[in-house]
Amino acid sequence: MLIAEPLQKVIDELSKLPSIGKKTAQRLALHLLKSNAEDVESLVNSIRELKTKIHICKDCFNIAVDELCDVCKSPKRDHSIICIVEEASDIIAIEKTNEYGGLYHVLGGVLNPLANVSADSLKIKELAVRIAKGETKEVILALNPDAEGDATSLFITRILKEYPVKISRIARGLPIGGDLEFADAATIGRAFISRISL
Repeated sequence: MLIAEPLQKVIDELSKLPSIGKKTAQRLALHLLKSNAEDVESLVNSIRELKTKIHICKDCFNIAVDELCDVCKSPKRDHSIICIVEEASDIIAIEKTNEYGGLYHVLGGVLNPLANVSADSLKIKELAVRIAKGETKEVILALNPDAEGDATSLFITRILKEYPVKISRIARGLPIGGDLEFADAATIGRAFISRISL
């Protein structure tokens, strides 16, 4: 079937999104075609704002609108605890539990030699700089419980051993190979409560 070029372009672009195959992309594109102009314009503007108004927090590398994210700016957070996560999406998952009240540090990935991700590619040096300031009493490693997450946790533990901080890791309430982003709030909450020292 020959598809009009503008419709095909939208289908092609939507199919680049994670978990969106060609059929789903086609359904979404046809839905947008049927939608009224105001709804489509609202979607376009929200995507444009996503790219122009969102920044990375200068302290923790979380998603932010200002120079600092809402977590780093909050006087209600415990600034002596830093939770290390792989991606900003993990912060969203942890925050849903209401079990953690400290700060975060987003690494931007995990060590993965097969994908050419080394320590220099991650925000590990920046973490060491934060810890060296002496304000941190505990570091919680909340990386995914898989081979890469374990290797990254071990690497960070070795680096931070020279600092007078407690190093802990969230408990294994999460399944091996699972992602924080997709875990339910109760499981993540239990993992924080049951964290262990390293």
